[in-house]
Amino acid sequence: MPMSDAFKQRLFKALPEIAEHYGTPFHIYDEAGIRETGEHLKQVFSGIDGFREYFAVKALPNKQILKLMKEMNFGYDCSSIPELIMSRELGADTEDIMFTSNNTSPEEFAFAEQDGGCILNLDDISLIDKVPNFPELICFRYNPGPRRTGNIIIGNPVEAKYGITHEQVVDAYRKAKERGATRFGLHTMVASNELDYTYMVETARMVLSLAELVKAELDIEFEFVNIGGGFGIPYNPDQAPLDIDTMAKEVTELFDAFKTKNGFVPRMYMESGRFMTGPHGCLVTRAINHKDTYRNYIGVDSCMSALMRPALYEAYHHIDVVGKDNAPKEMTYDVVGSLCENNDKFAVQRELPKIDEGDLLVIHDSGAHGHAMGFQYNGRLRPQELLLRCDGSVELIRRAETVDDYFATQNYTPDSFTPGA
Repeated sequence: MPMSDAFKQRLFKALPEIAEHYGTPFHIYDEAGIRETGEHLKQVFSGIDGFREYFAVKALPNKQILKLMKEMNFGYDCSSIPELIMSRELGADTEDIMFTSNNTSPEEFAFAEQDGGCILNLDDISLIDKVPNFPELICFRYNPGPRRTGNIIIGNPVEAKYGITHEQVVDAYRKAKERGATRFGLHTMVASNELDYTYMVETARMVLSLAELVKAELDIEFEFVNIGGGFGIPYNPDQAPLDIDTMAKEVTELFDAFKTKNGFVPRMYMESGRFMTGPHGCLVTRAINHKDTYRNYIGVDSCMSALMRPALYEAYHHIDVVGKDNAPKEMTYDVVGSLCENNDKFAVQRELPKIDEGDLLVIHDSGAHGHAMGFQYNGRLRPQELLLRCDGSVELIRRAETVDDYFATQNYTPDSFTPGA
């Protein structure tokens, strides 16, 4: 959602000075906003015993951000070895990490087992036999297939590569028991950037129903169910935000009813990433060129290597021109970067105030899947990341990539051989 008024007031008054000190471009994140969102999440779900958020590390994989999550007693949702490394370096213990991967390699299974292991969330029934040392606690990712209509972002569950089918569920847990598992969890992820809270309520209803099914078939009482992430944020100012309060109330009622009916109730986990950090970050870039051809173009000193969502999804990201909040939106611009790709555009035919070279542009909602999705195509490098602290100070939490970084993987010990020789 376009950044909160509080974040905007904290940031904009200091932004020219911050840009002068650090140079542009940079992503900057709002500690106060992240903490406020996390505490609110805990408060609205406090009626569910054992509720816990497992932050989706892929959304914003920065150690300083992960520290904030740890301070709120959140766990980490990881899907790769580097994400496991970061989480463990911050002191995450076995059940602080949910490892949800797909097409998992032997190397990844071995790494997941290190340092006391983690909550292993298997994506495929065929993986049961591939886990070298089967853990006591196991979880499976469930894909409802035709039993559920996917939301517009994540698509039709039948076409998704993730998860075990409905028909495989009982078999999966039976085989896990045969391999020695004695503790169990259940996971699903059927939405992305969903703003209709009722969709998430139905997801909770779905996993609780599945928990009853497995209990009836195998006498398994799940320790937890994980309803996944997918909580949306309104990128466009005209969109209404997710009604998290009503959602939490109705989900809590489902868990209460489950306990009354079954005599036990699993803990509830979730793995929000975008909802936790998305609105609390922005990309700050400077206008460096104005091109007037068939359209009016504003060229900036950043490109889609820093924020690729507009190019990848044609996603809307709100833009402010610093110091021109009250200026009339009298111009129509394409705001573009320097990449040799025609879709390297942050905005297309966007009505904005007149932009002069040197103006600072703030591109909203880069706090999730922004820097994390960056790349080095065309030799363009990813920018620095900053953290606006609660006390108003600004901290560098990731330096910008350098040309030396770009060439680092081409500095290696020569190695060659001739097959068959």
